[in-house]
Amino acid sequence: MEMTDKLFSLEGKVSLVTGAAHGIGLGISKALANAGSELILVDKIEKQLEEVSRAISQKTGKRALAIPGDLARIEEIERIVRHALKEFAGIDVLINNAGTTVRKPFLEISSEEFDHVIAVNLRAPYFLSQKIARHMMERKKGGKIINVASLTSQIGMQNISAYGASKGGVYALTKTMAVELAPYKICVNAIAPGFFQTQLTEPVWQDHKKFEWALSRIPLGRVGIPEDAAGAVIFLASPASDYITGEVLFVDGGWMSA
Repeated sequence: MEMTDKLFSLEGKVSLVTGAAHGIGLGISKALANAGSELILVDKIEKQLEEVSRAISQKTGKRALAIPGDLARIEEIERIVRHALKEFAGIDVLINNAGTTVRKPFLEISSEEFDHVIAVNLRAPYFLSQKIARHMMERKKGGKIINVASLTSQIGMQNISAYGASKGGVYALTKTMAVELAPYKICVNAIAPGFFQTQLTEPVWQDHKKFEWALSRIPLGRVGIPEDAAGAVIFLASPASDYITGEVLFVDGGWMSA
């Protein structure tokens, strides 16, 4: 294997991906396995998660353990970590990808809706990272934690105020985690996807005017697909990024530069 191959290789690593059954999480999971990583796949959609697990294992020959669970519940986060560490000796890479949203005007969001979005998008990454980081510290082998932020971490968009608040929190959390975990050789970074064609953004693509507006803002002239996030994640998960921490990489087709 040449030096450039080793830089981006994840052979011998174990990666945990949340929201792995569809969308960006699925694209990331496939890429991690292709790069050599064994997988722990987490999602609340049990049947679809099991199908994804089998498909990835059959195609890549890498183990892909499916652990269904609802990340909105703290006790589920604890169970997921216990199960994962029972099956694998260690976790080298954590991808906090799972997310949800409520599409309503700011003035119409209920406290229950707000709490659910924050629980999945911000509280779950916080406490899952806390548990995995402690495990990484005990192993003394370092590690990589990659959060999934958003365009809305930095800019405002209508009718997704709770989502934007949660992703702004993910942006800030990434910075703080990076500083605190650096002494343990744990690198913490984030990707911030732009407009991607996934189940979560389906309402946008069903509205022709919204779709055309979004497309007009993207210099590369197209919306993202799940595989577009994969390269950035492989880079941040691999030895190629060992001297990078606290960064938020926008994967947006140029939106933030326009």
